[in-house]
Amino acid sequence: MANNCNCGHDHNHDHLGCKDKYSLAFEKFDLHRHDEIVHEEVTKLIEKNKGKYNTPEVMLHLLQAVELTTLKVTDSEESVLAMVERVNKFYDERPELPPMATICVYPKFAKLVSQSLEVEGTETTVVSGGFPSSQTFAEVKTIETSLAVHDGAEQVDCVLNVGAFLSGDYETVSDEIAEIKAACNGVPLKVILETGALQTAENIKRASILAIYAGADFIKTSTGKIEPAATPEAALMMCETIKEYYKLTGTKIGFKAAGGLKTIDDALNYYTIVMELLGKEWIDDKLFRLGTSRLANKIVSKVVGEEINPF
Repeated sequence: MANNCNCGHDHNHDHLGCKDKYSLAFEKFDLHRHDEIVHEEVTKLIEKNKGKYNTPEVMLHLLQAVELTTLKVTDSEESVLAMVERVNKFYDERPELPPMATICVYPKFAKLVSQSLEVEGTETTVVSGGFPSSQTFAEVKTIETSLAVHDGAEQVDCVLNVGAFLSGDYETVSDEIAEIKAACNGVPLKVILETGALQTAENIKRASILAIYAGADFIKTSTGKIEPAATPEAALMMCETIKEYYKLTGTKIGFKAAGGLKTIDDALNYYTIVMELLGKEWIDDKLFRLGTSRLANKIVSKVVGEEINPF
């Protein structure tokens, strides 16, 4: 994939800006994936391998992967600050534990989080680009992203334009992601596929390919706002795409599971998929993330050996 596609954009990744390049990109990947077979494959993979990952070391990796999230209509400066202060207090009391990956909030709270977060190694993430529906003007998506980065966002999560994707308008999907990526000004971009709305394993794989070539540094399952949210089947398709892309280019793309993660068993499912398909490099390079508002307390309780609810 050459960057000189004459589409008028300056891209950091290989870009699919010209319609004739979409089919060329898809041809590089195995798109012949049937839902029933994918379900069988991921079920067997988890049943065979998950047990070996239920260890104290893995619990620490899960803690490091957590993006502690609050994305409620009732969020306020007071509630977000209270969450950040709980994180600060916990790590003051438990400095021996590895920091969680990020705190994830709406863009308007980026400055508040970035200025009040005191845990070294934990970053500020925002959802941007008309989250959760992505149904707004492309200009609004880029402006919102730029403002959040200016306010201290160190990572950005945006939602793929699912309506355009399902209509076959891959150019709009790709161009919007590329424009948001440019607005990130070097900050890593996670693209949320909203896999529950994509309907098929093949669609999830196509969307993964488009997102990666358009500039995604991570691909993420879900907003958590529709059902089904994250599923092992979706994760398998996304990680399979990441693996194939790595073989083609030597570039590692991260994976984030989010939406409906409630139990350690859920987290271990996704950890198992990443380990078995992508390997420990993805864990060591911090390319595995868990977006959750509820699971963090359970992971911490498992790590310290007693039930606590610090977050």
